Amino acid sequence: MVEATSQATECHAPGHYHHRGHPLSTRSESAPSGTPGSGRLPRRLVQLYAGLALYGASSALLVEAGLGLEPWGVLHQGLAELTGLTIGVVSIIVGAAVLLLWIPLRQRPGLGTVSNVFVVGLAMDGTLALIPDVHSLALRIPLLVGGVALNGVATGLYISASFGPGPRDGLMTGLHRRTGRSVRLVRTVLEVAVVATGFALGGTVGAGTVLYAVAIGPLAQLFLKVFAARPAPLRSAVVAPGQPERAILPG
Repeated sequence: MVEATSQATECHAPGHYHHRGHPLSTRSESAPSGTPGSGRLPRRLVQLYAGLALYGASSALLVEAGLGLEPWGVLHQGLAELTGLTIGVVSIIVGAAVLLLWIPLRQRPGLGTVSNVFVVGLAMDGTLALIPDVHSLALRIPLLVGGVALNGVATGLYISASFGPGPRDGLMTGLHRRTGRSVRLVRTVLEVAVVATGFALGGTVGAGTVLYAVAIGPLAQLFLKVFAARPAPLRSAVVAPGQPERAILPG
């Protein structure tokens, strides 16, 4: 998960980046209808859905590697073990439940927020159905590394499309605004809670969890620069107005 706004980048915590300015902010710039900005919408939509699909695929690679998942992935896997549902379906259910928590926090979802709930889970289950079981450590390690790297690519694609944060990270920014606590503190408390709960339910915590925490920030920073796109017009029908200045990709 990555927090991004614009130009100069400052690292606050693994997976958190604060860019001063506007190009990567979820707050849209005003622009007249019919300007060249509207011509960038197809590209941004491709970035959005490619990023979400790749994020689900990367999460599936981490699951298949079996060496540790990202924080919310640990919870999803634990709940999947408990309920017998697929991890992708659990991800969708959890994402929808978290999105409901936006209501009392007065968060406003964008197209990317709602799409995140469904596309990531479907892509995760689809990828797991396609790749064979892997038991050799010599194959599981490359799967883990590839999954983390692909997650960085997906993060850059999704966030730079500027269609709003994922449901889990909107929860973090909403709690940050309501409580006055730092985003770092709110995120840490939430992720420790979901990891502990997921681990208790049977989710996998391991070297992959640590690698993800260390590597996802620099990777996301790199690919945010690669895929940077200018924001949509203020009145765009597919971007919720009044989004926070930060967008974070949900885990």
